[in-house]
Amino acid sequence: MPAKSTAALSRSDLADLNAFRMVERLRSFTKAAVELGITTSALSHAIRNLETRLGVRLLNRTSRTVFPTEAGASLALRLNVGFQEIGDALDEISRMRDRPAGRLRLNVLSDGARLIVGRYLPKFLSKYPEVEVEVCVDDRMVDIVAEGFDAGIRFGGTVPQDLVAVKLGAELKWVAVASPRYLYHRGQPAQPEDLRTHSCIRMRTGQGVIYKWEFRQGNDYRVIDVPGQICVSETTLALELALAGTGIAYCLENRVTEQLLNGSLRVVLPDWSPVEPAMYLYYPGHRRVPQGLRELIALLREEIAADALRLSKPALSHTTSGALA
Repeated sequence: MPAKSTAALSRSDLADLNAFRMVERLRSFTKAAVELGITTSALSHAIRNLETRLGVRLLNRTSRTVFPTEAGASLALRLNVGFQEIGDALDEISRMRDRPAGRLRLNVLSDGARLIVGRYLPKFLSKYPEVEVEVCVDDRMVDIVAEGFDAGIRFGGTVPQDLVAVKLGAELKWVAVASPRYLYHRGQPAQPEDLRTHSCIRMRTGQGVIYKWEFRQGNDYRVIDVPGQICVSETTLALELALAGTGIAYCLENRVTEQLLNGSLRVVLPDWSPVEPAMYLYYPGHRRVPQGLRELIALLREEIAADALRLSKPALSHTTSGALA
């Protein structure tokens, strides 16, 4: 292989070089295999073949870590430049098309997946059939650049300041909720501190800490480290447990719209429900914006705004009719 010119590189050579580049960047055969869509054993075999053809070790492997040799680090540095040039060239060609095409990788927290991606992505996929979208639902705060994602969706206030952030919708209201059966047997809390005598469904965040529930009434702000027999790491399970009468859950009001309307859940401490920053889509500004991302942002903002307008129409009609009267 060293004797080959760049023009003579085979498809296998390019695939193996890209595989090596991915392992070196992620420092993990498992993560690289997932991103490349191949098995870990196939990836390991490709790297061994590449090292054999080159006649030099590129990666040092232990049972826990993967890190490049001096030769591997040098090769990865140059490959990253070369593959970036190839990607930019392909992006430039794609922009000459009438419609976007390519692949988008999104990292989305679970609330964003349920409230935004699940609701609006179908229309985007239908409108842009040549764009492939991969969504990783993860409540951990990951480095989307290092992990190879094109964009992420997180709560405002948690987005790194060096990334471009686009607001998706209005501020978000948080509520504590419980089933009528639970409240019948245990009573309705009157103050946030009353929760210390209740069974609460605690939540461990993506950062690994147990979340302390926040409440606000005017300028009065309180944080309660609630007790509970059970702790979960996702809102969906917490709500299922709340519906079963296990205890009180804490979530975005938008996650329980249907349950509040049909009466299967009720808001606890409604006068203390805080309003916090909206969700944001964010992406690295120093990179060329990938095909389809601008279109996705435009569609999300348009659809979210249209939904907000539809929800406000009854209230507007009522106000208008009262003014005319």
